[in-house]
Amino acid sequence: MVEKCFSFGYSGLDVYPVCVEVDIHRGLPSISLVGLADAAVKESRDRIRAAIKNSSFEFPASRITVNLAPADSKKEGTHFDAAIALMIVAASGQLQGSFSEYAVVGELSLEGELRPVRGVFPMALKAKEAGLKLLLPLANAKEAALVEGLTIYAVGSLAESVAFLSGLIEKEPYVPAPGDHRVPPSYPVDFSEVKGQLLARRALEVGVSGMHNMLMIGPPGVGKTMLARRLPTILPDMELQEMLQVTKIYSLAGLIDDEQPLLKSRPYRSPHHTSSSVSLVGGGAIVKPGEVTLAHNGVLFLDELPEFKRDGLEALRQPLEDGFVHISRINRHVRLPSRFLLAAAMNPCPCGYFGSKAKNCRCSSYQIQKYRNKISGPLLDRIDIHIELGDVTSRELLERGPAAESSSAIKERVERARRIQRARLGGDGVFFNSQMGRKHLEVYCSLDDKTAHLLEMAMKHFSFSARAHDKVLKVARTIADLAAHERILPEDIAEAVGYRNLDKNLWA
Repeated sequence: MVEKCFSFGYSGLDVYPVCVEVDIHRGLPSISLVGLADAAVKESRDRIRAAIKNSSFEFPASRITVNLAPADSKKEGTHFDAAIALMIVAASGQLQGSFSEYAVVGELSLEGELRPVRGVFPMALKAKEAGLKLLLPLANAKEAALVEGLTIYAVGSLAESVAFLSGLIEKEPYVPAPGDHRVPPSYPVDFSEVKGQLLARRALEVGVSGMHNMLMIGPPGVGKTMLARRLPTILPDMELQEMLQVTKIYSLAGLIDDEQPLLKSRPYRSPHHTSSSVSLVGGGAIVKPGEVTLAHNGVLFLDELPEFKRDGLEALRQPLEDGFVHISRINRHVRLPSRFLLAAAMNPCPCGYFGSKAKNCRCSSYQIQKYRNKISGPLLDRIDIHIELGDVTSRELLERGPAAESSSAIKERVERARRIQRARLGGDGVFFNSQMGRKHLEVYCSLDDKTAHLLEMAMKHFSFSARAHDKVLKVARTIADLAAHERILPEDIAEAVGYRNLDKNLWA
């Protein structure tokens, strides 16, 4: 007799239903797993055997065939344990009933306890879509309960699962404690803690307002990392749909907090410069999200930018331009979202002190040029704002005057500028100035003769590329929005040109 229930398989950032079928028939005692199971699934045979015996059930001394359908899709993970074990118990006659209306997920311990697994939130979404009831570990219940209208049963062990499904115990569907996603997130850092760097603070405000990618150049210890860590505090709070998108990504990556599964804070990712290109953009034999996807709707900070591997940096060009990563394999294609704000930082030279007043630079001109040339021109063109940070004086550090402007005050101006952008661009499915295309530039960034002449002079003097020309216009439009200017003024263009430092001098 064949018994079956459902579980789920991973496919990029999506999941799909997997029918778990178990057949027990005469033959030498063995368990055969078919359906393209990976090593983690195949190793479940020993876990399942021990869990069934230690839960006081009889493990059948027969030939057991487990099929995971569809059989042409790779199955990975340990979350199939509970479904396979329950169907073996049912197929051996120790559990009666029909289980085709249930989706079961959970990893088994050798004692038969159900352990939490990753990816429960997208599994819950798919279970609701398929009209299934979800049976899962207690630790995953809050995460699954983010999906409204889904019937969830949370259990702690294989024995409790069998008792519930056989009707020996009554169990009410899991209902979470009421929560409010509108409660704003709290951050442990604030811009009021930053001493000095007024020009850099202004540049970051402009960048966040229009979602312009930024590069900070300065000696060690001037506050580049400190400023980057505070960027999420001036980003507008995520809307519910954004929270669910980020929660889905982090659930599949196994980075969810079981107690607070809904992610309200903007993601902030800061990978080390030794990271591989696959860890940055995603991929692998079984496609998994990389840092650019984990930073979706948030901030990706790349410290020591020239020290990253060249192929990793060049792989960033598509997500920076398109807002997604398209990963192709011979049997499938996966599209991963990656709409993030890039904040990068670098030293001006290998020793870090070129142009510093605190220490003398000991690098030759050849070393400096070689160091800077690690960042390609096409990648640099995709970074809208380049800002130099100078040394912070001891007077600024010891000053006891009023605190610097807080994150909340900057955030108000950012939100006001973004409302202006949405009102102007929202009808075209474009929400930020950085996303504007050529047709938007012609309509919303038209210049009067004086302003156009200023931009033309800057183009000739600094040899800006065509893409840099468009970037200057977009940044100038954001500066005008922050000042509530209906049209772009010469001072807006002048400030935007000032944010192309690497085009102007350092890259000579």
